[in-house]
Amino acid sequence: MQTATPQHDEQNAARPRIDMGELAAHAEGPALVDAVTTGARVTLRWDDDTQAHFPWLWLRDHCACVECRHPLTRERLFIPLDDIETPPAAQVVDGNLLLSWADNHVSRFDPVWLHQRRLENAAFTPAQIVPPRRPWHVGFTPERVSHTDFMEEEGGGERQWLEALLRDGLVLLDDGPLVEEEVSRLAGRIGPMRATNFGARFDVRSKPNPNNAAYTPIALALHTDLPNWRQPPDIQLLYCLQNEAEGGESTFADGFTVAEILRQESPEHFRILSETPIDFRFQDEEHDIAIRAPIIELDEDGRPLEIRFNNWIRDTLRLPLHDVDAWYAAYRHFWQLLHDPRHQIEFALAPGQMIAFDNRRVLHGRRAFDPNTGKRHLQGTYLDLDLLESRLRVLSRQR
Repeated sequence: MQTATPQHDEQNAARPRIDMGELAAHAEGPALVDAVTTGARVTLRWDDDTQAHFPWLWLRDHCACVECRHPLTRERLFIPLDDIETPPAAQVVDGNLLLSWADNHVSRFDPVWLHQRRLENAAFTPAQIVPPRRPWHVGFTPERVSHTDFMEEEGGGERQWLEALLRDGLVLLDDGPLVEEEVSRLAGRIGPMRATNFGARFDVRSKPNPNNAAYTPIALALHTDLPNWRQPPDIQLLYCLQNEAEGGESTFADGFTVAEILRQESPEHFRILSETPIDFRFQDEEHDIAIRAPIIELDEDGRPLEIRFNNWIRDTLRLPLHDVDAWYAAYRHFWQLLHDPRHQIEFALAPGQMIAFDNRRVLHGRRAFDPNTGKRHLQGTYLDLDLLESRLRVLSRQR
């Protein structure tokens, strides 16, 4: 790849680009007051009495000039292969850290950008925009956003919808038009739809010769979709076009919250479901998709990261004989907690409403309905979580 030059950057100066320090440079924050060189690093001090140490190679690696970052894509061009043998001259100029390297290269760093990235506070994520997950409490009701607000050009309603979905794992959209493919149009504002063996966009209604229980009028116990996939879909959208049949109320439960309740009531049952992989499998004439994984997956800190729970497509339970009874006891305990009315919410989707939820956190189901009393038609699709977080960052930056 050819290294960009300052002249190249001037020719493209009119094109929009994102500077790695852009957000920090336009935000208020502590001012840099001092830079002291000490061997293989520099010690910086700000006017809020905080200080931080930065190795020379780290600073050289994060230089944002047009020689080190592509002027249009902002992707890194510098390759940190060599140690810094000769420390640069460091000084504070107009509040910025200015480094003059032995090869005559010059780097400039914004003081707020550096303050956000203090290595002593490496666990902190700078410019955090994505809201942390919030567990459901008893009596939880989902946030509601109108279709009109979601579609406004300023993006305020869409930001509210995204924040609620990322925070609570579930959000409602109200008063949408009763037109085919509206769910696809709404999803398209976020990013490409995630295709599965059911297609990129699917219809949920009773039909003959179904290959999935959702396409029947029977009740659906709480479950997550497609746990038989190595990477199950993150976010599910369900848009209601018709709901005239008696019954069919939607049910939801926060799997992360209930998993923590399980851990409190029975640490051993929690351990079994989080450490014991079992088989999930979907088969029809064209597909045979299977995976072996635990029902509760934990992150590196031991917190719930994903729930795989779908009684229809649990395959043969392949466990040692002496583990079978204990696994069933743990599974039964989790099932009972999930279906406890205290941990569920229930409502009937109205035509023009869309429910969106985190399929790897929130379990969903429905009551049985009578197709002889009226039509029931929902259209659905899936989205990747990365696209939701990306869209929220873009909207927040535009704001």
